[in-house]
Amino acid sequence: MDYKLDMSVMLTMHAALRRDLAEVARIAGRRGRNAGGRLQATLGWEQFKKFLVIHHHAEDDFLWPALRAAVAASADQAALVDALEAEHSLIEPLLSAVDAAVGDPDDRQRLAEVADELVSQLGRHLDHEETEGFALIDAALDPEEWQRFAKLHGGRLLGDAPTYVPWLLDGAAPKDADGFLAKIPPHLAASYRGQWAPRYAALAIWDTDDETTPAGAADR
Repeated sequence: MDYKLDMSVMLTMHAALRRDLAEVARIAGRRGRNAGGRLQATLGWEQFKKFLVIHHHAEDDFLWPALRAAVAASADQAALVDALEAEHSLIEPLLSAVDAAVGDPDDRQRLAEVADELVSQLGRHLDHEETEGFALIDAALDPEEWQRFAKLHGGRLLGDAPTYVPWLLDGAAPKDADGFLAKIPPHLAASYRGQWAPRYAALAIWDTDDETTPAGAADR
């Protein structure tokens, strides 16, 4: 869909979250060894939680209030904003539920269940934003309001830029990565290319040991 507003960073963020959700589901769905411990020990899980929460809180604090004010005359549009915001309240507790489940190595089924619920709830929310939320944002907000949100959102991540930028662009298509880097200050883009990306690539972000038995196989 064509938008008058630049949605590229939001779409790149969504792609990064979906990428990490796939890793969470993969690890949580494994048996044979402590899947919870394997997930908890990954840098990827900690980064996923941190950047998801920052992103959602920025939307709650800046985007939804601006959008709600812009569509106040339409009950249906205001209801959509309320629904999108309410979906956040379902997702963050699931992060805590996964952390609680990984603390019990004897309850592997519980981890699989809550991880599956996280994947489902966040996946539905991302789809909802893309199918309905983006169109409303594009129609209701002017470029200045959208840029204000982008600036405030980016400001909350500035201190984490050496980790956030390579996390965001991990696996991104070259045109998407180049598009994002063109939007940030040149010295940050240069730091990403020269330092942050190589350092990030050398890290073990997710547990890649697949020598365990897929969930359910042990019961057959």
